[in-house]
Amino acid sequence: MWRAIEVTQNESDPKAPAYVGLSEQLDDSVLMHGDVTIDVEFSSLNYKDGIALTGRPGIVRAPRLIAGIDLVGVVSATTDDRYSVGQRVLVNGCGLSETHHGGFAERARVLGDWVVPVPAGIGNLQAAAIGTAGFTAMLSVLAIERGGVSGEVLVTGAVGGVGSVAIALLARLGFEVTASTGRTSEHDYLRTLGATTIIDRAELSEEPRALMKQRWNGAIDAVGGTTLASAIAATQYGGTVTACGNAQSSELHTSVMPFILRGVTLVGINSVFTPRALRLEAWSRLERDLDLGILEGVTTVIGLSETIAAGEDILAGLVRGRTVVDVHE
Repeated sequence: MWRAIEVTQNESDPKAPAYVGLSEQLDDSVLMHGDVTIDVEFSSLNYKDGIALTGRPGIVRAPRLIAGIDLVGVVSATTDDRYSVGQRVLVNGCGLSETHHGGFAERARVLGDWVVPVPAGIGNLQAAAIGTAGFTAMLSVLAIERGGVSGEVLVTGAVGGVGSVAIALLARLGFEVTASTGRTSEHDYLRTLGATTIIDRAELSEEPRALMKQRWNGAIDAVGGTTLASAIAATQYGGTVTACGNAQSSELHTSVMPFILRGVTLVGINSVFTPRALRLEAWSRLERDLDLGILEGVTTVIGLSETIAAGEDILAGLVRGRTVVDVHE
């Protein structure tokens, strides 16, 4: 028997919040189809998890589903020859907590194509600390590199999971990082990660002009809305901006001017359906380029029993860095 956090929809009233609870007595008959069965050790808390854990709509798209968009653990059974029993593996996204049982559980069964071996230089807890947020940050950095960007890069939502890992990666790769946050108490934290300049998010919160003073060569945005529009409008000629979140808003009111007059490129980052080859590349780069010492300094570990309450905290912007869920606690 094993434990998991389940989200159960209110079928009599689809608009009502879903019920979210910790189930203590599940067995393997609950597991969904897949080639690889995993003894899960860790998951992590992401913004999408906060939405699911608070019963809000938009993430879980099944009547009853185990939450958690990340999992890290050890293979206990497999019919996929690419993996072996006892191997350390992870899964980010791929429909976990959306249409397939997720990682807030002590057991999981998933498709082999979703599975990535944990790199040798990264421990299981560290892999969970990276999680979807860090994986998304790496995908964003890869897009910045493909755009030929150098010099100054803006990171919005800087204190969050994506922002924190993005700053650490960019700084180690030699970029100058401007961090945007509304939390003045976290300036020292951001400088520890490698930020060289810190601006108040209010600078990016007003509806921008079509073109603004050119400030940075690229940007990694995790919040959307007017912040993303402002970041685009203030990007230097030929720069690249990545978009991976909508914590502020899913709407984007901008104009074609940054694109046709400055040649700015906007790149969408989707960590859920990333092709396997790119997943392997991103995790290889995380092993090489992420300072795991810095990662440990920005990681908090909680137990499975504490995870539901933590969902409200991450939506309220009260979570700094990364939160790992030890599913056995």
